[in-house]
This record gives sequence, C-alpha cells and structure tokens, in this order.
Amino acid sequence: MLLYIILGLLVHFVFFASIFDIYFTSPLVHGMTPQFTPLPPPAKRLVLFVADGLRADKLYELDENGNPRAPFIRNIIMNEGSWGISHTRVPTESRPGHVALIAGFYEDVSAVAKGWKENPVEFDSLINETKYTWSWGSADILAMFAKGASGNHVYTYSYDAESEDFGAQDVAKLDTWVFDNMKEFFHAARNNQSLFSKLNEEKIVFFLHLLGIDTNGHAHRPSSREYMDNIKIVDEGVKEITSMLKDFYGNDGKTAFIFTSDHGMTDWGFHGAGHPSETCTPFVTWGAGIKYPQKVSAQKFDDTYLEEWKLENWKRQDVNQGILPVDILNSTDLFKAESMFTNAVQILEQFKVKMTQKKEATLPFLFTPFKLLSDSKQMNILRKARSYIKQKKYDEAVSLCKELINLSLKGLSYYHTYDRFFLAFNVVLGFVGWISYASLLIIKSHCNLTRSVGKEVKKPSHLLPCCFVAIGILVALFLLVQACPWTYYVYCLLPLPIWCAFLREFPVLQGFVTLLLTFPPSRFVGYLLLFILGVEVLVLSFFYRYMLTAGLIVFAGWPFITPLWTRAKSTSLSWIFFCLLLAVFPLMPVVGRKPDIFLVMSAGLLVLLLSLFVVTSVIKRKDSFVNEELVLHLLQMVSMVLSMCVVYGTHKSLLKKQGLPLLNQTASWMILASSFVMPLLSPLILFDRLFSILLSSMSTYLLLSTGYEALFPLVLSCLMFVWIHMEQETLQQSGISCKQKVSSIQFAYNTDITQLRDLYLDDLRRAFFLVFFLVTAFFGTGNIASVNSFDLASVYCFLTVFSPYMMGALMMWKILIPFVLVMCAFEAVQLTTQLSSKSLFLMVIITSDIMALHFFFLVKDYGSWLDIGTSISHFVIVISMTIFLVFLNGLAQLLTTKKLRLCGRPKSHLI
Repeated sequence: MLLYIILGLLVHFVFFASIFDIYFTSPLVHGMTPQFTPLPPPAKRLVLFVADGLRADKLYELDENGNPRAPFIRNIIMNEGSWGISHTRVPTESRPGHVALIAGFYEDVSAVAKGWKENPVEFDSLINETKYTWSWGSADILAMFAKGASGNHVYTYSYDAESEDFGAQDVAKLDTWVFDNMKEFFHAARNNQSLFSKLNEEKIVFFLHLLGIDTNGHAHRPSSREYMDNIKIVDEGVKEITSMLKDFYGNDGKTAFIFTSDHGMTDWGFHGAGHPSETCTPFVTWGAGIKYPQKVSAQKFDDTYLEEWKLENWKRQDVNQGILPVDILNSTDLFKAESMFTNAVQILEQFKVKMTQKKEATLPFLFTPFKLLSDSKQMNILRKARSYIKQKKYDEAVSLCKELINLSLKGLSYYHTYDRFFLAFNVVLGFVGWISYASLLIIKSHCNLTRSVGKEVKKPSHLLPCCFVAIGILVALFLLVQACPWTYYVYCLLPLPIWCAFLREFPVLQGFVTLLLTFPPSRFVGYLLLFILGVEVLVLSFFYRYMLTAGLIVFAGWPFITPLWTRAKSTSLSWIFFCLLLAVFPLMPVVGRKPDIFLVMSAGLLVLLLSLFVVTSVIKRKDSFVNEELVLHLLQMVSMVLSMCVVYGTHKSLLKKQGLPLLNQTASWMILASSFVMPLLSPLILFDRLFSILLSSMSTYLLLSTGYEALFPLVLSCLMFVWIHMEQETLQQSGISCKQKVSSIQFAYNTDITQLRDLYLDDLRRAFFLVFFLVTAFFGTGNIASVNSFDLASVYCFLTVFSPYMMGALMMWKILIPFVLVMCAFEAVQLTTQLSSKSLFLMVIITSDIMALHFFFLVKDYGSWLDIGTSISHFVIVISMTIFLVFLNGLAQLLTTKKLRLCGRPKSHLI
C-alpha cells in the first residue's frame, strides 16, 4: 500500500508541476540591444500616484448628493488632463499590478511562490532607468523596485508593517503618512543644497503608493463609508502634493502626473481574479506632455459607465495596464511616430532573441518558423516606417509600427508556446497510463475478477522492459540534443514505466474483458453511463455550484431504489432530510458576500444543544460511564461557548474600530491549538470519537466564519453520521453477515482491513460518494476556484495585521475542516463495511484523475482573464485534491485511532 501511495504522489506531483511548465513559464526575454527615442521628452519629472485597491467606478461616480467624490480629480478630467479606465490582468494583486505599471510587462507567475514580494526573475523598470527615484508607501511594494534597481539612485520611505491593520481605528492614516512625509521631504530640501540639486535633475520619478483605500476595502467593503471617505482623503492629498510641486519648481511646466490603481476590488472586499470590479481601475493623467480634455458629443463603449458617471461629454481613453497610450500625449506628431518606432523595434528585438533561442534548441528539420513575420517582412516594415517618418507621413508610420508590434507579439507568443503541444501530449499520455494501471491494480487485487486467468499467468518476459528501456534512451537522447530543461525529461520519460507496468498485466486485462463479455450488454452500458454521468456532474459542479444541489437531491432518492426504505425507514428518512438540507448550501451566495454574525452564533447554539443531548446520554449510560469522558464533553462545550464569545466580542470591537482585543486573539489561538488535542482524549467508540472531532472542529470553524457557512459543517456531519448507518444497512444486500451495531464498534479494531473482503459494485458507489462529498465540502459554501472568493474577515479573530502567509494558512485550514469531517466519517464507513482501503483509495484517485483529464483539456490561454484563470485553477484544484487526500487520510486515521490519557496516565497508541 505504501508503494502505491508513493508512486501515486510522485505521478501527481509531476502532473501538478506540468501545468506551470505548459502555461506558466516566464515570458521575459533577455539579451536585447537597448533602444531609445532620439527626441527629448516633454517632461523632466514624473509623479506617480497609485491608490492601491481603488475601483474606477468608486472614484468617478457621484455621491448620494450628486457631488463628485473626488472633486480635484474631477476638475483634472474636465479642465486639465486625460482620463479613462486602465484594464488590469489576472492575477489582480498588488505586485503584478505595480510591475505592469512600472516595468511595462505582466508579472511572471512564478512570483506566486514568493508571495509577490521577491523578484523571481530579473527585469528592468522605469525606476531603474531614472536618474533618481523617491518613493513613499508600503515596504512590500517599494522594496521590490529598489531591489531590482542598479546603483544607489532609488530612495524608499515606508511605515512599519504593523500599521497595515484591518482592525485599526483609522487606516486612512497610511495615506496621510505618505502625503505628510513627502511634504516634510520637500520642506527639508529647501535647506539641503545637495538634495535640492538632485531634485532639479532630469529623469526623476516620485512614486506615492497609497495603501489606505485597499486596507479599508478589505476591512469594511468598497461600499462602506470608510472606503468612500478614504477616497476623499486621497483626492485632497493629491491636490496638496500637486500644488506643492508646482510651487517648488516654479510652475516650469515640466512635471507630468499620473493617478491610477494597481487593481480594483469586489463588492465583498477581495481581489485576485478577473471580475470587472477588480480589473477596471482609474487612469487620470495631466501636466507636461499630456493632452488637455477633449469634449465630444458621443462615445461608443461596451459599458454604460459614461452615463452613470456623467462624463459622456469628456473623451474617455482606456488603456491596458503596462502599455503606453500614445493618444493621450500632447506632443508633436514626429515625437509620437519616433516613440512608436522605438517601441516597435524594442518588441521586435525580443521576438528575434526568442526565435534565435528556440531555433538553437531545436533540430533543424523539426524547426518551424513563425511565417507571418519573416526576416524580409521585418526589414520591409522597418524601412517603410522610417521612410514615412522622413516624408512626414506620421500617421502612416504609427499605423505601420502598430502592425509590427502586433506581429511581433504574436510571434513572441508563438515561440513562447512552441513546445506546448509536445508537453501536453506527454502529460496526457501519463494521465491515461496512470488511470489504466490503477484500474488494473484494483482488478488484480480481487480474485473474483481474475479467477479465469489466474492459472494462465506465466513468468513475465524481459523483452517488454528492454523495449521500454530502449525507447527511454532514444527519448533522452532526443531531449539532450535539443538542450531541453530537466523537467522535459520527467514529462517524457515518466509515462514509459507506467505503460510498461500496465502491459505486463495484460493477462489480467484479458480476464477482465472476458468477464465483462459475460455481463448483459444493457447492464454494462447502464453502469458505464451512470458512472460517466456522475463524473460529468462533478465536473460541472466546478462551474455551477447548483449541480451539487442536483446531485444531493438524487442522493436523497437512493433509499427508494433499494430495500433500505422498507428495512430501515427511520434511517432512510434521516438520510433524505439531511441530503435535502445540505442541498440548500450550494444555492446560497458565496461566503463573505453578506456577513451575518447572527447565523454564526446560531450555529454555535445548535452545536451546544446537540452537545447537551450527548452529555445527557453519557450520564444515563451507567454501564459505560467514565468520568473522564464527561469532563471532556464539558470542556469541549466550554470551548464552544468561548468561541461564541470571542466571535461576538471581536465583531463588536471591530465595528467600533477598536481593533482586535489581545484577550480575544489569545483565546482564539488557544482554541485552535486545543482542537487538535481534544479528540485524542475521547473514547475510541465510533460515535463518541466522531462527535468529539465535530465539537473541536466547530469551535475553530466558528472563529473562522462570517455568516451562514458556520452551519455547513454541522449539517455535513449529521449527514455523515447517517451515511455510516446507511452503509452498514447495505451489508445485508451484499451477503455479508455478522453485522455489528454501530454503537459497539471501536476505531481500535481498525488494525488491518486491507484484505477483509473482495470488491463489490456497492464499493464503487461508496468511492463515488466519497468524491462527491469531498467536492461538496470544497464548494458547498463558495466557489473558491476563484481567488477572490476568500474573505479576509474570516481570520479577524486571529489577526488583523496583514500577513499573507498566516492569513492564507488559516483560511486553508477553514477549507480543510469539512474535508477532515468527511474523511473521518469515511474511516468509520471502511470499518463498519469491512471495506478494502487500498482499493478504495485507488478508486478515488481514478475518479479524481478522470476529472483532472477533463479540466486539462478545458484549460484556456485565450478569452477573458477570468476564464483563463478559472480554467487553470480547476485543473490545479483537482490534482491537489488527490495529493491532499493522502494527507487527509493520514490525519483522519490519527484523529480516529489514536488515544491520549488525562490525569498523567501513560499514553497508549492504538493503531
């Protein structure tokens, strides 16, 4: 069993990594010759305001009284500069947004592994090319550009990380800190000749990172008064800084200003995905080299923003984050043409380097060049563009340069994805091979399926392994000649041993096919269609949560097609009730949209009522009454009450903007720590241990809940308890006698159930039930395949100061708690039904991998960024689910089979 687990983990880790090599490789190209525009720029200095987390609609729209929410910015739009919407890309996070703004390219996704705080690849930026840069704001953002800059010309001023507190009384102070420190800086410069001289140099940048709006959005939502008031504070600060700089430089007209945002934010206060509220950010620019407002009579856009914002008469010029919008420049046509020509040559140089790299790493007879941009066409376009500029046909030159840029970008994409089909083919080959081999392992493990060929199996020949070794050597040489990365060797060679192992079991496959031919065709087709339908429902549930509701409704009808309805009516009624009750949750809004502390407290009260009932039964159970057991139940009830008090107290404190009380924070961490120990102190009787696990999990889950999701683990656990009874009832249909009562079964008996009985068709249903319940536990309260489904308010009982790794770990544990409850229940199902754990594990893996194969073919690299990000997330989630199953299975065994003793008694570990 251990060998299968290790092999399965290895295969799935490789499959998991493959998606990053196929879709998430770095797009950066190094080794180009720098290109510069020969004409002097219109501005000597740039002031860049980045209001982190600011949505375009919240800045541009009028308030409830019909007045501008940002009057200074509104005045700029109408009288001094150009404006529009800046369209960001997924992931809508601070680091990739700032990299696109300042470095001019979309973030390398490998930065995800470093929390977007380090530089996983080297890149150039606007700040690196300046004479001097002064920046104020959050250390997380400022440090990455200072770290990537050459020389000592970048100066950063930032506040402490502890200031980024979501529960603080006034987080707008983060922005006022930036404005105040910049004012003090310029005031000091008047008395510092060295600094004064630097400030009057050319090619300097002032970068103001304003984090208050983002922090208020996370803490209070973008529709809150705090968020709106913070916009007004920023607007006033921008006005003061603009006035101060004009005064400092004597209105020399050489300062350019840009006001924008790195990303927006959803209505529920999060970002990361591709919702328009996240990708639409404001873009306002004025000063040197910028066009004045242009009044128009009509504009055509795919949205209705202009009418809503009362800006339909001022020309809106949308831009893509990271791309220079030439149309807003108030410069000569010659300057625009030269700028576009330089930009086109820069991108063409990247194309040439990328093509050369790929050509050198590919065998000549296999290399297929990008036909739309041959060498002759490159020279022809460049020659024509330069000729148009000399003839003063600037519009034609700009148009031709844009054509060259588009072709170069297509060519870059072509060479960047050159090996995609080759890699995808090998990954799919490995997928199919693993699924086939795992299926044969199940068949081989059960003699009733291979009995007919059991005596015919001969000693395997060495010819087959030798053939695969020869193929492997040829493949390795092929990759070596092309200087492929080491990961290519893994993807190409891994399928070979898998398929070799599969073909060595060919007699087993023959026996299985022979056995299938004895089945009535209609029965076989019926089971196959039922399995396909079930898998498709699981796949669709990743896109449409209501499919889980449909599946649970179908589950509710299970007793009616079996003798269960007549033999165990009360259990069947309970099953129907809890299936239908759980079916309500996927129809509810995603967690975090509508916080409701009342529902959280109600969940706690329901658990307490259930606990009182259990305590009463423990007291009445005189024959097995153990004082230690009663004390444990009471302690867990006290923990539940404490969780409710902490949730309520923290909620009230944050509403009053008094921050997270230290006492509440300490209690929360203590409850979390105790939740891992409390279940291990409970008796090993099946029901008692599972209920103890539920109580401990709910104590922690309440602290991580903001609304109706607090009820979800309770309802899920009730259904799991009923499922255990239902599965035991089905044993009689399978011809298995000596059925034990659930109340008498102990987890300690779970010593070795790997060979207790052969596999039955009911076991296939049980495996499918497990996968379905795991998916329900995953998506039951929210589609977290989208990053923006997370709600930071979930962790406010533990911490409010921004800490991405700690917050991420807490939210991950919240996600895993329903998983743990399902896996613990299934440990009980295995025990009560004497189920083969090895075969079950392989069946679950097969089902998950078939789903992963679906999502692999559904991965997109075109269309909206929401669709692209979601498609990749689905594949990663399904692969991760299989990997997590190993961890969850081990955790479930630990929670159900281990026993600790109180009162200083020696520990005993029952396996």
